[in-house]
Amino acid sequence: MAIRPDPGFLTDHPFIPEFTMDLTTTYLGLTLRSPLVPAAAAPLSEDIDNIRRMEDAGAGAVVLHSLFEEQLLREKFELHHHLTYGTESFAESLTYFPEPEEFHVGPELYLEHIRQAKAAVSIPIIASLNGYTPGGWVEYAQLMQQAGADAIELNVYYVPTDLELSGAEVEQNYIDILREVKAEVTIPVAIKLSPYFSNLANMAKRLVAAGANGLVLFNRFYQPDIDLEQLEVYPHLILSTPEAGRLPLRWIAILYGRIQADLAATSGIQKGQDALKMLMVGAKITQLCAVLLRHGIGHIQVLEAEMRRWMEEHEYVSIQQMQGSMSQLHCPDASAFERAQYMKAIQSLQWESAIASF
Repeated sequence: MAIRPDPGFLTDHPFIPEFTMDLTTTYLGLTLRSPLVPAAAAPLSEDIDNIRRMEDAGAGAVVLHSLFEEQLLREKFELHHHLTYGTESFAESLTYFPEPEEFHVGPELYLEHIRQAKAAVSIPIIASLNGYTPGGWVEYAQLMQQAGADAIELNVYYVPTDLELSGAEVEQNYIDILREVKAEVTIPVAIKLSPYFSNLANMAKRLVAAGANGLVLFNRFYQPDIDLEQLEVYPHLILSTPEAGRLPLRWIAILYGRIQADLAATSGIQKGQDALKMLMVGAKITQLCAVLLRHGIGHIQVLEAEMRRWMEEHEYVSIQQMQGSMSQLHCPDASAFERAQYMKAIQSLQWESAIASF
């Protein structure tokens, strides 16, 4: 039997033949004109003109490329080296410079990029801070806020390989980093997660309790490959496909209404219909990257047109009307997002195999 949205979502917004379709959504306390949000890799977002084009194409906000923990630490160590190297040989030179810890160091170009982006467009600019250990680097969250960022996406990109490190310690690491960032800023903070937790639902609950205003599902860990001719390990980038969207779709559906944080979907958004599915299970926004690398920034308009066409055909007047309507919370068969679907899929595969054997 087909799963239908909770009827309350439709009766609250009766269809009116003549209407202005409302694509606005809210995310991290920000009002966005559209749920289509470029989460732009450096080739797309490092150019201010590209950010202007994103706004012109209808983007609701822009998530900038990341500022990395390694980048911050390297610059700090380099500055410390240049400030202290050889100074002990000349006593008078010890008074020329302040102590390194008193020096504000960091990639000023990134902070200036935030300032320029804010001056160039009216849509929200979300800065991205990428790291994997607690430490002084999180202080740059405050500099991002001072530069004008409307929110911060904290991307904890972490592949634990220590045989002595327990799952509990890995989880606590995420909590500690989030708390340190939240202590530095007053703007909203979303945390981008991987799906690799023993109990993702519990981890989501703990992160919200630690102050996360939003969860971005999910981080795609880029896997290495081997060049058989050069006998070298190298990064092999594969852009996401619509199939990659099924994992975030499932977990957004499960978490919607159960945690007090906004949910953002990333990976697999290639068509307007992909974005609609994410919104219907409870996402506030859908992040775009691979589709823009494939088709260009102007493709945002194509996705929006596809969404509008579907909404008009199915008599939806707003994004809010559909958000969460197909989540587990509003689904007549709550098991559809859990084990029951696995069993149905296996049965379907067996039936198809039986037909093929005739």
